[in-house]
Amino acid sequence: MVRARLQGLFGSETVSGTTAPTVPSLAAQERGRKLGYLSAIDIFRDMGLEDMAQLDKMTRMSTVRKGQIIFSPGDTDEMLFLLKRGRIQLYTLSPDGRKLVLSIVEPDTFFGQMSVLGQQMASTFAEAVEDSTVCIMTRDDIEALILEKPRVGLRLLEVLGARLLATETRLEEVAFKRVPARLAGLLLRLTEGATGTRTVELSHQEIAEILGVYRETVTNALDRLKATGALEIGRRRIALTDVGQLERLAEE
Repeated sequence: MVRARLQGLFGSETVSGTTAPTVPSLAAQERGRKLGYLSAIDIFRDMGLEDMAQLDKMTRMSTVRKGQIIFSPGDTDEMLFLLKRGRIQLYTLSPDGRKLVLSIVEPDTFFGQMSVLGQQMASTFAEAVEDSTVCIMTRDDIEALILEKPRVGLRLLEVLGARLLATETRLEEVAFKRVPARLAGLLLRLTEGATGTRTVELSHQEIAEILGVYRETVTNALDRLKATGALEIGRRRIALTDVGQLERLAEE
């Protein structure tokens, strides 16, 4: 099912040994770009040039357009997606159709459904929220790579451990914190490491879907923070103007 969708999204190329027509005019240029993408992904930082060349043969780089669904509930093929450019939203839907965003995947990491890595996403959608560049690996490819290069397995565990900690933190916030504190914490996390003015480019609805609350609740909380001088709000843009105040609120 995922494989069929991939063919629809990306066209007919090579996925883990399955040969199909390629585009000769892109060959050398695209291969160099792809190797550059792969080498920037943290889990491969211990691999040498020869290892990267082998990894190149295992994967296929493609572009996913904004709004395209990469996988959805019911898909059973196990694929790992390496994200180089863009953002991917992982979410689930309630029986009445409400969306709950589980996470937003940023560049230079991975996502997908793969039981060997504890990535169980049978009830999850993956959707590109902007044009994105991904490389795809199958379960067989990942298993072979981990057996041959154990350090890759260790790097994968590091990332998965950090994600588990983030999930636990989010559950604690839902259980013990009010919406304003959760909102402040989310804005700080989304802008962590930013230089200059820290800004978030999300709509009120998108923030509500991440927090698991109604849009009106988010709008009211943002308006109150704006009134205190903690934020400046524009169209799909929130600027953090008093980080200290937000940090104190996030701890409440």
